Amino acid sequence: MRRMTKLAAVAGVASISLALAACDGGGGSTGATDGGSDGGADGDDNTLTVWAWDPAFNIYSLEEAEKVYQQDHPDFELDIIETPWEDVQTKLTTLAQSQQLGELPDIFLMQNNAFQKNMINYPELFTDITASGVAFDEFPESVVAFSTLDGANYGVPFDNGTAVTPMRTDILEEAGYTIDDFTDITWDQFITQGKDVLDKTGKPLLSGTAGSADLVTMMLQSAGGSLFDAEGNPTIVDNDALLAAIDVYTELVESGVMVQVNEWDEYIGTMVNSNVAATINGVWILGSIQTAEDQSGLWQITNMPSLDGQPGATNYSANGGSSWAVSSNANADLATDFLSSTFAGSTEFYDTILPSSGAIANWIPAGESDVYAEPQPFFADQPVFQLVLEYAPQVPAINTGAYYYEGRDAVAAAITNIMNGADVTGALEEAQATVEFAMQ
Repeated sequence: MRRMTKLAAVAGVASISLALAACDGGGGSTGATDGGSDGGADGDDNTLTVWAWDPAFNIYSLEEAEKVYQQDHPDFELDIIETPWEDVQTKLTTLAQSQQLGELPDIFLMQNNAFQKNMINYPELFTDITASGVAFDEFPESVVAFSTLDGANYGVPFDNGTAVTPMRTDILEEAGYTIDDFTDITWDQFITQGKDVLDKTGKPLLSGTAGSADLVTMMLQSAGGSLFDAEGNPTIVDNDALLAAIDVYTELVESGVMVQVNEWDEYIGTMVNSNVAATINGVWILGSIQTAEDQSGLWQITNMPSLDGQPGATNYSANGGSSWAVSSNANADLATDFLSSTFAGSTEFYDTILPSSGAIANWIPAGESDVYAEPQPFFADQPVFQLVLEYAPQVPAINTGAYYYEGRDAVAAAITNIMNGADVTGALEEAQATVEFAMQ
């Protein structure tokens, strides 16, 4: 998955657009500080050292969390070291291999899809926070699963990657449809209606970057399927849900309901230039859509289609997200109390960061706030933040496995080969062999 990294500094757009760089990692962070001897836990009983990326989103959120926690702990401070995701991963790997665990910070931000691999490969980096007092049952099970290993919790979920389907209601209306006609439907219905929209308006419903597996993996998760089994073994071959998702993807492209483009900027351009009527992605995509100021009031969101004929199929999935990890070098009591009092326990905190950063919470109680229920003019006064929090708990929890990125890349290559005429079974067998080789 790739994210747009330039934020729209436009009044009325900021409410969601500053969320753009949060899930993907590298976006927006420049001039990272090399922690060195300062990169580990501070040693001060009232100070926590944190590694995180993106000043406008993650670091801003930390600063506001610090203020909230200081209300009851006036001597408390955060030492925030801006560190792009790629550097976080490099530092963690280096410190684990050299066993210089004293250089770790108290807390670091971790991409959800990388959490399992790091926990399995470098368990010595993490603190088990299962009994810390963090209310993990107040987060969606599917999100908590990313940072859970052998029944133990190692992370506190933060930003929300819940999948949404934003749609241009004016284009739908031209074809005789409303957003309700695309709510709680199956992919067969979506394609049938999509063909009708294309015939009547000349607009495809969807676009996507050729060579990306994002839409297929979202379909797969929506049915409770994964590329790996509970033991972390690849299940790319003979995976009924994956086969169904690839069939849908192929039909979308061949029918013209979806158009493929070559680059991320082209993908964004299809939406802001009114070339398509919808998209399906993580909620962070709303920020990119909002850069088209002239389209304010013309978009609404709904859930995604479900896979026909698949046991456990739902209309909910996710793409992206991150969680806070407490390191093995941490002042664990202070770190977990800080996290449980803010990211896992403060409506005031989430009310503060939502309007200016668009940081949609994974913490379910935040949705009870009036701030989340406020109508959003760009989205025809839908309470989009509240809707996303209603979708999130319904996303199926799956095992991403330690080799999620290798699996996703292998499936992406297989999809490209299939679209170019390759045998489906052979392409997926090759993909599984690629992952198995990487795992050796």
